[in-house]
Amino acid sequence: MPKIVINSCHGGFGISKAAFDRLNEARPGVYSFNNGWLNMESRSDPALVAIVEEMGKSSFGGFAELKVVEVPDDTKWHIEEYDGREWVAEDHRTWGS
Repeated sequence: MPKIVINSCHGGFGISKAAFDRLNEARPGVYSFNNGWLNMESRSDPALVAIVEEMGKSSFGGFAELKVVEVPDDTKWHIEEYDGREWVAEDHRTWGS
């Protein structure tokens, strides 16, 4: 089952500088520290997941409370958010506006 890192509180996703340093050791040159922000695609990076699971609260950015969520295999997913609080949603088809 894929694991995804999300922010579970209002404020916004971010990782600490210490978590970023560990991520940069695992994936040299892949990520740049932008106030702890990472793009949505990187949230399922196994290195990031492992770091958040291992470091716990010390991996959280200034306004974040990170959580690892598992989704079933072969699920097409995306991250949705409201006011910085995120959840994982399954992709669905939509038409019109």
